[in-house]
Amino acid sequence: MEKRPLIKKEDSRKERPAQKMVALPGWQRITLLIVLGYEGAGCLLGGTLLVAAPDGRYMDMPTTMMHGVFSDFLIPGIILFGLGILNTFAFFTVLRRAASDWFMAGLALGGLFIWFVVEIIILQELHWLHAMWGIPVLLGLVVTIPLIVLRHDTAIMRKALLSCGILSSLWYVAINIFVPMMYDGYSMASLTVSELSAIGASTRIVWVLLAMLYLLLLIAFGWGVLKSSGHSRQLRIAGNLIIAYCIMNFYWPPMHQREVIAAGGGTLTDTLHIIWAMMTLLFNMLLMGFGAAALGKRFRIYTIATWLVFIVFGILTFMESPGIEANLPTPHIGLWERINMGAFLLWIIVFAFVLLKIERLFNSINGSEHLVNSSTNA
Repeated sequence: MEKRPLIKKEDSRKERPAQKMVALPGWQRITLLIVLGYEGAGCLLGGTLLVAAPDGRYMDMPTTMMHGVFSDFLIPGIILFGLGILNTFAFFTVLRRAASDWFMAGLALGGLFIWFVVEIIILQELHWLHAMWGIPVLLGLVVTIPLIVLRHDTAIMRKALLSCGILSSLWYVAINIFVPMMYDGYSMASLTVSELSAIGASTRIVWVLLAMLYLLLLIAFGWGVLKSSGHSRQLRIAGNLIIAYCIMNFYWPPMHQREVIAAGGGTLTDTLHIIWAMMTLLFNMLLMGFGAAALGKRFRIYTIATWLVFIVFGILTFMESPGIEANLPTPHIGLWERINMGAFLLWIIVFAFVLLKIERLFNSINGSEHLVNSSTNA
């Protein structure tokens, strides 16, 4: 009996034209220029003020906030000013469409990413200014990835991007094991994942920082899905949904600890946290649906089975959730929630493996055709 192809005939990878883009789409390039210009100007101004007044008086920042790591702001100011120069140079490199634009943009935004990670660790707190200046850096990295791919559009690059899907799931599992160990009294069975990053939780900062790498890896996977989609409209939609899902999760409104909520201390951020959770589930199911629609029957059946897991354990999670607001025992809510998360992470891994298999098949067919043509011409 003839096997059904993994991708519908009209969406076959064989039909994908072998061509390279010569420039980023307009919106991506404009976004990157805005981010580089915005961050460059901010770094130059902030660095100048810190160097001019190392005691921080021009920016109303006491030196004690650095907890003794630096005696004043002179060295941080010099570094910040240097990052401003680097981002400004990257801006003009991208503006001129220079061959090194991918490198300069990645170097500038990567430097800022490291700056914010180190700054948050030193300050030992998350501030609204980190969202104001940090989220644009993440958005800049989102559009830098396709620029890097544009300059290095090879089979190895596409495989690397698709492999990021596998790495993202493995990383999320790893931090779900590591971070709870830093929270005294935390139980993975009875407490939710969100409580690791709740306002006032001892693990809030480390969770937020480590989770950023998960999102960046998943974004790279989303671009890999787009690059490998060929004529498949469903895969293009799935790739775009993965990227949109990650961008939405760059800022996840934190919840308060259950003791605070039970005492009436809940605020708008707790309501937004629930809304974000519902939107995340919607994104997950949509991207899974479009991904499954592009692939074979067995993968569609597997996706439906994953949805059933979502429904069953989602209901079990919902049944215990009132205990969070009332600060009552929730003996299995963490377990039910993690089963759902694990089902999605496993789906991403399987999805990535299937696409990698198709990519290898496509490359082997192209390689065989090249050998045939070469021998014919010889």
